Amino acid sequence: MTGQGVRWTADQVLALAPDAASRKAGSKLGTAGCWSGTGSSDDGAVWGLCGGGAGTPYRTVVDVADASGPACGCSCPSRKFPCAHALGLLLLRADDVSAVPRGEAPVWAQEWISGRRKRARGTEAGAGASSGSASGAGDPAAARRRAERRAERITAGVTELEQRLGDLLRDGLAGAEQAGYGLWEETAARMVDAQAPGLASRARELGAVPSSGPAWPVRLLEECALLHLLDRGWLRRERLPDPLAATVRSRVGLPASPDGPPVRDRWLVLAQYDTADARLTTRRVWLYGAESDRTVLVLSYGAGGRAPELALPVGMALEAEVSAYPGAETGRRRVALGKRFTPPAPTGVRPTGVTTSMAAVRYGEALRDDPWLESVPVTLERVVPVPDGDSWQLADADADSALPLAPAARGRPGLWRLVALAGGAPVTVFGECGHRGFTPLTAWPSGPGPAVPLC
Repeated sequence: MTGQGVRWTADQVLALAPDAASRKAGSKLGTAGCWSGTGSSDDGAVWGLCGGGAGTPYRTVVDVADASGPACGCSCPSRKFPCAHALGLLLLRADDVSAVPRGEAPVWAQEWISGRRKRARGTEAGAGASSGSASGAGDPAAARRRAERRAERITAGVTELEQRLGDLLRDGLAGAEQAGYGLWEETAARMVDAQAPGLASRARELGAVPSSGPAWPVRLLEECALLHLLDRGWLRRERLPDPLAATVRSRVGLPASPDGPPVRDRWLVLAQYDTADARLTTRRVWLYGAESDRTVLVLSYGAGGRAPELALPVGMALEAEVSAYPGAETGRRRVALGKRFTPPAPTGVRPTGVTTSMAAVRYGEALRDDPWLESVPVTLERVVPVPDGDSWQLADADADSALPLAPAARGRPGLWRLVALAGGAPVTVFGECGHRGFTPLTAWPSGPGPAVPLC
């Protein structure tokens, strides 16, 4: 299928937005009155001029046929990816394909498209050449010494963290409320010095628990127990089975490279959403393999306020290779996205669904291999969103069981989109199932119809 034939829905376009502000701004720009000189080509390029605040129109071009898909270029100063102008142009095309008629690209658009595709071919060729020589690069002895020094620093940090946890329990949990967030921020800084960013992140999370609502001491004790378990796992990592030891190293914060064999499949883009702190934006992209019946996670990052560049339209599929990162077998869901053979295109594929009871069992089984696991990806089949007091739950249409929605999901606009899509009838819902409940991310109607992003 050519790029011209791949027409995305408005929901799929908005799922690419890096944040709510971009979705709002892009929606305002998705009308014909904002654009001039629009056009598209048979090979998947879309371009147009959007009026700018300084009187000079912004030049926007999107390559929807890029296998990394989509690639966007714009003369606006935005650091977000895609920018609001790229979203607006794609929304215009989604609403009315005649608004971006087929034609010959102007010089400025053609130069960007040619340069982009040439760089993509060069990057692929360079990656292939470097992979053959990577095994012999560097000094193995020096790398081993660096790894040993870092392990020593982490061990010192873990020992100090254990002392602080012991002091907290001896003095009583009420002291954590009086000490405030500063105590845990200092602890996190010490873990950063010890080169254990995973421990630093968990220490910061502990600081937010005191005074966070009813039963906070119980939650604090549970989180302290999990952190203590991780500390003990690191100190005794040599005695652990290899998959669990790899999970401990990952949770502590040691970097890892994908070590699984490449798996080629037709991957359906299940969901995409961002989480951010002051230093880093993390994009989570869930994929489902149509042939392997496997759900995997791709992480990408953006530093310094920039959105990650990887953006894939929810509900479409692309043929690509992925390689798994090390870890416990049930936790080997994180993968690296490798060579892409086709751009994202519409598909009728849906993930295999389970009941709410089976979803809870899957999470319990996964905890045996990774006790620090927050949630697992699950597709629920034939469920109905129903009120549950002040909250909501997803109830099985054919059984007397249900899963409560996670607190964070109750206030999102996606909840009302899900309720409207269902209309009281069973739907298929993909999301994350964990100890806080179920977080819906994407839904499909009971009959034919495209995926509806909920995040």
